[in-house]
Amino acid sequence: MQSWYLATGDSLKTISFSYRLGHSTVYTIVIDTCKAIINKLMTEVMPMPTEKKWKEIADKFWTYWNFPNVIGALDGKHIVTQALPNSGSLYFNYKKTFSIVLLALVDAHYNFITVDVGAYGKNSDGGILMHSKLGKMLETNTLNIPPNSILPGTNCSAPFVILGDEAFPLKNYLLRPYPGKQLDNENKRIYNYRHCRTRRVVENAFGLLTQKFRIFNGRIQANPENADIIVLASCVLHNFIKISDSNFSYNRNVTECTQLNETTTSTLNNIPFQGGNASQQAFNVRELFTDFFNSPDGAVSWQHNYI
Repeated sequence: MQSWYLATGDSLKTISFSYRLGHSTVYTIVIDTCKAIINKLMTEVMPMPTEKKWKEIADKFWTYWNFPNVIGALDGKHIVTQALPNSGSLYFNYKKTFSIVLLALVDAHYNFITVDVGAYGKNSDGGILMHSKLGKMLETNTLNIPPNSILPGTNCSAPFVILGDEAFPLKNYLLRPYPGKQLDNENKRIYNYRHCRTRRVVENAFGLLTQKFRIFNGRIQANPENADIIVLASCVLHNFIKISDSNFSYNRNVTECTQLNETTTSTLNNIPFQGGNASQQAFNVRELFTDFFNSPDGAVSWQHNYI
């Protein structure tokens, strides 16, 4: 019953008619089953990574996506929910729907490393990260992330980083693209292409999640607490299915990436002011990777065709 609900996106009322059970009974069964899935499988398929595991994730990003020292791609997805009475604009997002936000860190194989579910739809991805457990652990360096590592083929030491889009701030551990549609030199355009090509794994993961669980194609009819449980259980099942599916193949085709959001304003073209409170060290980290991608050791043969 619970798998039918997640996989087809049928309403609980439709399912209750099919099974000849009361609506409240079906609702309770679905939520209790989702809780059981989380309790039994979460530590198995989405454990806290160790230093060794972070290094394995980084190795896969370099092997599959040609970006070294990456420990995850980060993004948020709006999960459309029913409008709650007296909720005001808390769950009302820029897409003009009511939603909760799924913030996910994804590895090179489209697995969820960690997720944060339940933030208000009106909040920005960057703000959600800073107030999440993940963001706080990144700031305090309590995530078992390894120390700096040498970039392949060089003697340059670089930190392990997460890749995010323009919605996130530039940090020592979090890289975003250079802003502005008219970038001032080719090296930065190449960095943006390589960044975008690697970061898209999180978009692919959201696509796979939606394809498997059609409940995300419609509006979740549940209060926020239970909607959080349903979304988290779906992420756990996504990892469980991926781990169990030995025939899964990865799409490594080279495709053109959209480097910048259409809503980016021209004020972001001024690099020294980009990122708000970004430190000079954060800018230097991004410059280090930019230089690497434009060197013989870090360049790929096709990158000049996509800038």
